[in-house]
Amino acid sequence: MKRVTLRFADPATDAAGVLAVYAPYIEHTAVTFETEVPDEASFRRRMEGIAEGFPYLILEIDGGIAGYAYAQREAERAAYAWNAELSIYLAGKWTGHGLGKPLYALLIDLLAMQGYINLYADITGSNAASIAMHRSMGFEQIGRHVKTGYKFGQWHDTVWLCRRLCEGAPGALCGVKELDGQAVRARMDAAQAELARRLNGAGNPRAGDKNTVEAFKKV
Repeated sequence: MKRVTLRFADPATDAAGVLAVYAPYIEHTAVTFETEVPDEASFRRRMEGIAEGFPYLILEIDGGIAGYAYAQREAERAAYAWNAELSIYLAGKWTGHGLGKPLYALLIDLLAMQGYINLYADITGSNAASIAMHRSMGFEQIGRHVKTGYKFGQWHDTVWLCRRLCEGAPGALCGVKELDGQAVRARMDAAQAELARRLNGAGNPRAGDKNTVEAFKKV
C-alpha cells in the first residue's frame, strides 16, 4: 500500500523536490514554454510569491513529492482580481493513475472558498489529455493562440479554457491562509482519501482520468 499525503507547500524545504518534478517538462516537452531550468533559489522565490496568497498543494507518495498544483493571478489589473490561473504537474512515474483529477478538484474547491470566480488554464494545443480533463471538469474553451510559442524547432498553439464558478457581482476575496482551517483540512482529507483509493487499486480510475498530466502552463 502506498502512503499518500496532501499538504500545503513549504517553499523553504520543498523547492528542490518540486523543481525535480517540473524540470523534465522544461527539458523534454512543450507542456511548458519555459526553456531553461531555473536555479533552486529563484524557483523558491517564485513559490514563495505564489504560496503567500494562493493554494500551493503538494502530493507526496511514500514521503516523496509526486506532484503539485497551484493557482496564481491571471492578470494584474484590479478588475481581474477574481480571476486565477491554474497549474498542475505530476512526476512521470505517477501519471496514468488517475491522480490529477482529485488534486485539481481540491485546488478548485479551495479557490472557490477564497472567493475566486473565473478559473483559467492555458494549455499547449497538442496536450489533448489535459484539454480533455479540463473539459470533463467544467472548463470551456474560450480561445486559441495560434503558433504562439516556439520550442524544440517548431511552433506550438495554446488553448485557453475557463471555468466560471458563479454569476453576479463578486464578493470579498481572502488569502489562502485566512481560510477556516477545519474546513480546509476536511476537504484535504477527502481528496487525500480519494487519491489513496485510486493509487492503491480500490477501484479503477475512469478512462478519462488516465494520462491527465500532467501539466498545464505556467509555472
